Amino acid sequence: MINDFQNSALILVDIQNDFCPGGALAVEEGDQIVEVVNRLIPQFPLVISTQDWHPANHVSFKAQGGPWPPHCVQGTRGAELHPSLNTETIAHYLRKASSPEKDDYSEFEGKDEQGRSLDQVLKAEKVKRIFAVGLATDYCVLATVLDGLKLGYEVVAVTDAMRAVNVEPEDGDRAMGRMSEAGALLVSSDEVLQGVGLAGEAARRAT
Repeated sequence: MINDFQNSALILVDIQNDFCPGGALAVEEGDQIVEVVNRLIPQFPLVISTQDWHPANHVSFKAQGGPWPPHCVQGTRGAELHPSLNTETIAHYLRKASSPEKDDYSEFEGKDEQGRSLDQVLKAEKVKRIFAVGLATDYCVLATVLDGLKLGYEVVAVTDAMRAVNVEPEDGDRAMGRMSEAGALLVSSDEVLQGVGLAGEAARRAT
């Protein structure tokens, strides 16, 4: 059993009000991941939260020709983290897509208050493995997982701690397939908490 998450970080992807039921771009059952995520948080020495942080005239909004309704607008309640999310041990906050003309899905495109990227923060913290949770599976979680793998991190996607937009009904399943094909380990939160499969996977990849 793995109960030592040294050199690991839990990445909370965009667990914001606008992506939860009642929000401007609600993901079905998006709020239901919060309880799962809260169970995972105490296991990790490093927890990093990310947010969409759009200006009101962002390029992704329909009024500017984008695909989405206005959401996660800077300074609004919709852009805030879900109120039930345990934020006590969050060490770093990163925000992305904060300029009008550029859209970002991957959290590796975000910056913290010091202007550092997620990759820079993780390297400074000597992180080797990231665990991805959040919203939404088929967009920002997927992009973050793929970029993490490209940058050389071991990536674990916690399948019951994310939900998909599912513009097309199978988008979430396809996204998980892409994560797995790219090299991410897909596990449940129970498997993370019990360490099931993680030790063997780590040993396999080390050979």
